[in-house]
Amino acid sequence: MDTQSSQISSSQGFADGQNSAAKESKMSDSFLSSSPVSLIQSPQVNSLIHWRDPKKSGVVFGLSLLLLLSLAAFSVISVVSYLLLALLCVTITFRIYKSVIQAVQKSNEGHPFKVLIEKDVSIPPETFRKHVDTSLTHINRALKQMSRLFLVEDLVDSLKLAVVMWLLTYVGAVFNGITILILADILLFAVPPIYEKNK
Repeated sequence: MDTQSSQISSSQGFADGQNSAAKESKMSDSFLSSSPVSLIQSPQVNSLIHWRDPKKSGVVFGLSLLLLLSLAAFSVISVVSYLLLALLCVTITFRIYKSVIQAVQKSNEGHPFKVLIEKDVSIPPETFRKHVDTSLTHINRALKQMSRLFLVEDLVDSLKLAVVMWLLTYVGAVFNGITILILADILLFAVPPIYEKNK
């Protein structure tokens, strides 16, 4: 009787261990799936940077480059204000145009953005919590790594970081952050198709 109960408890302990291992693997899978590397490797981003649909890739590349060039020339506040002002001008113009058309044709179509106004744009609490948890995982991992490097847990790793930071001071003297982002944007959309053609 005692041996049976011990066998049952050991099998339950084994099952609990398997369940916790499965939960941990799911958490690590979700962490990996939300990392920036997996984002770049996602099918949508992959098709964009390989120019599978030239129109869509051209629009995304053009808008991202225009935004970065605008940020290089103006402040962030000015760029955001101009973008929102342009969007507001488009929506107001379209609303007035539709109102005039409806008055001339004497139709009762209603508000042109009625479908969008009635659409629920609120973020579900579960989605918000999931993103907060994922962000917290990244932040905790970064903080742990920073404390490990800056408190010299491993001398070699800390020296490597010091060399990288020293090299970045020279990069920063030549380029500013927005210039590096512009170059990265151009390379992101230029290198994959060139590599695919000439590999």
